[in-house]
Amino acid sequence: MGYTRNYIITKCKEAFKDKNTFYKQQFINYRGKTEDTDEHFSEVIAEFLCSCISEYTNGIDTLTRENSYKIDSHDGVIKDHDSCREEEMIAMKMFEQEYDFIGKIIDYQTPLKNKRSDEAGKIDLLAYDGKTLYILELKKPDSDETMLRCVLEGYTYWKTVDKAKLLKDFKLPAETVVKACPFVFRNGRQHNEMNEVRPHLKQLMDLLGSKTYYVSENYGGKFIVTEK
Repeated sequence: MGYTRNYIITKCKEAFKDKNTFYKQQFINYRGKTEDTDEHFSEVIAEFLCSCISEYTNGIDTLTRENSYKIDSHDGVIKDHDSCREEEMIAMKMFEQEYDFIGKIIDYQTPLKNKRSDEAGKIDLLAYDGKTLYILELKKPDSDETMLRCVLEGYTYWKTVDKAKLLKDFKLPAETVVKACPFVFRNGRQHNEMNEVRPHLKQLMDLLGSKTYYVSENYGGKFIVTEK
């Protein structure tokens, strides 16, 4: 069954009642085009968000975590390959390594929840280059999620985290800039989307201050980070 432009906009309006969970909605990952206007579904959604950007950005709540954001047991050692998701294992392999453009990976799976019942997730990776702390939303090489989902998830975490406390817990300067960035594999689906004509997605990313970095793995098993 195909979906019309009006159907997608209706889904947006329904989900817009809770901005904190908007990025989790199934339709955010719809691929293909509307049957009546031949537009990418994600373009219709991005256009909708651009039209009410202030309401969206101001509607995501900050959640202060009473315990430290820094988990002392994070050591980058994969203790159980069977229980770890692929993205978690990639994040752990990158831990404490230095990369072009983003600096050093200083944490992975940084918790946002204050109590168990909170719906907040975990930040995939934190990187620090001496001036900026990057909240990186990592997607595995064969991820079938849309770039839109990646952008909105990372931005939601940026809004959710208590940035002043985050900096304090990691002993970073209070004036450090904190940015949310999609962190996806080159030649994956998200990278391919960024090479297509997606004006509304790119406009939305500009409005959210979202800049994408791309990761790839060379023949030696080392990860490389690029801007394109």
